[in-house]
Amino acid sequence: MSAPLTVSSEPVDAPELEPAKISSRNGAAQALAVVRDGVITGEGPTTRGRVHFSRALDAADAVWCARILTASAVEHQPVSRAEASALFEIDHAATERSDEGRFDDLLAKAVVHHAASASGLPVPARTVALSPEIPIASWGPTQAVSVDAEVLEWIASQMRGRPRSNRTLMKLVAA
Repeated sequence: MSAPLTVSSEPVDAPELEPAKISSRNGAAQALAVVRDGVITGEGPTTRGRVHFSRALDAADAVWCARILTASAVEHQPVSRAEASALFEIDHAATERSDEGRFDDLLAKAVVHHAASASGLPVPARTVALSPEIPIASWGPTQAVSVDAEVLEWIASQMRGRPRSNRTLMKLVAA
C-alpha cells in the first residue's frame, strides 16, 4: 500500500482512493469523481484532515488527481475519455484555485494524451506524459491535423461555456 498523501505536514489517508486499489481506467475515472465531489462540497475522503472550501481546488486536489491517473494498473494505458471527462468536470466544479496551475497542466496533458492515443498516435507512459517537469511539446502532437477531428470536436465541446479556458487545449483545438 502506498504512503498517505501528504500536503504541508498533514497526512490525508483515503484508503478507498489509494492508487494500489485502482485496477482499471474506469476505476480511475470513478476515483476522479470522488475528487470532484470533494471539490464541490469541501468534504469527503480527499479533503479529510485539512481545511477545504467548497468549489475550491487546491494543490492537494491536484496531487490526488495525479496519483489516481498514474496508478500502476493504468500506467501504460492511454488516458480514457471517461478519465478526461472526469478531469473536465473537476475543472468546471472549481471556481477558486490555489494549486499554482498544477491542475491546468495535468488537465491539458491528460486530454492531449487521450486525444493523441484516440487518433492512433503513440503516447508515452502516464508518469512521463503527466509529469509537471516534462513539457507537453516533447511528446504531444505538434499539429492538430494529426488529431482525429471527432476528438477535437469533443474537446471543444467540453471547453464551451467554461469560465476558465486552458490555453494549451485552446491552441490544440484552434489549430
